[in-house]
Amino acid sequence: MNYQMIVEQAKKYEKEISKFLRDMIRIPSESCQEEAVVLRIKEEMEKVGFDEVRIDAMGNIIGRIGHGKHLIAMDAHIDTVGIGDRSLWTFDPYEGYEDETTIGGRGASDQEGGMASMVYAGKIIKDLQLEGDYTLLITGTVQEEDCDGLCWQYLIEKENIKPEFVVITEPTSCRIYRGHRGRMEIKVSTQGLSCHGSAPERGDNAIYKMAPIIQDIEKLNDRLLDDPFLGKGTITISEVFFSSPSRCAVADGCTISIDRRLTHGETYQSALAEIRELDSVKKVGAKVEMYTYERPSYTGYVYPTDAFFPTWVLDQDHLVCESTVDAYKTLFNKEPVVDKWTFSTNAVSIMGRHNIPCIGFGPGHEDQAHAPDEKTWKSELIEAAALYALIPTMYLKRLNKGENHDTKV
Repeated sequence: MNYQMIVEQAKKYEKEISKFLRDMIRIPSESCQEEAVVLRIKEEMEKVGFDEVRIDAMGNIIGRIGHGKHLIAMDAHIDTVGIGDRSLWTFDPYEGYEDETTIGGRGASDQEGGMASMVYAGKIIKDLQLEGDYTLLITGTVQEEDCDGLCWQYLIEKENIKPEFVVITEPTSCRIYRGHRGRMEIKVSTQGLSCHGSAPERGDNAIYKMAPIIQDIEKLNDRLLDDPFLGKGTITISEVFFSSPSRCAVADGCTISIDRRLTHGETYQSALAEIRELDSVKKVGAKVEMYTYERPSYTGYVYPTDAFFPTWVLDQDHLVCESTVDAYKTLFNKEPVVDKWTFSTNAVSIMGRHNIPCIGFGPGHEDQAHAPDEKTWKSELIEAAALYALIPTMYLKRLNKGENHDTKV
């Protein structure tokens, strides 16, 4: 086959891809409020000819193409963050905009653009009869912005969906990404004794107890492990809470939330121990624990989990990475950049928890995620659709040649 036909077919669908993406942007779909956008995706999957489309109990949408032996999945989370301060946007974040080269709006890069490209990759596979001995699942998953990977914990553990590998379509600037740091959400609490603010010596101020802990956590960031590929582990305080009978009282409780990014060689146990061993923590007997997540999905489904999202890295010579590189070079006649994400994705569950290989490729740029005036690029939407259409074929081609029998991580 002349594989350039895939690129040409993707270009033919530029208007349809753009319209579909703009339709999704127009539907507010923050975490746990995705139902309307899921129904819009269902409509598009059915229109382009997916073999099966269904919505699971959590509310994820799953489109199937083919019925071959090798199960492959491609994933986009279809929830978004909010718009933040509206005054920072120069256009309506939900109406968005479109010009000759870009599409703007909340979710354009993060990450409904990946969804639009995947659906039309399915259309290209159908058009050009690229089906083979594989079953392709295109998943639009929920609650990722709230709790990355929870949707795939459910899909693997409850739906028993266990692909040979998963393509993560988060924004990569159309580079191939093969890993990222993990993360944790940690809570540190101090307890005090309230009294009237006119006589603070009668009480025990929990905020004062927290102050040296905050300073020590800032210093701890400088001492964390560094990895030559993934980069350095980091720690930062993201929230501060207190409890007090009134504004005229000594605070009897103080809690901070910590965003902890884990590089290779760090575990949730080691990260908790580092904080617990701080002199300031031990001195006041502060409580250090991991958050849990138990928020219902838009369907009302609750799937509790610890707020721990493991690190993952796919070897550069792994079959999945090499076959994705093959597909890129075949279509675009150039070497891809192979790198990593700075942020976290659903792969924390797929590969981090369940050891199912993941590879990343997506339209849009990381620096657009969660930012005002978010946008994506039409050329990248087309490029991604073409690559997604070819990845299964190139994977089976390399697998059947026996060039790399090691498909395990």
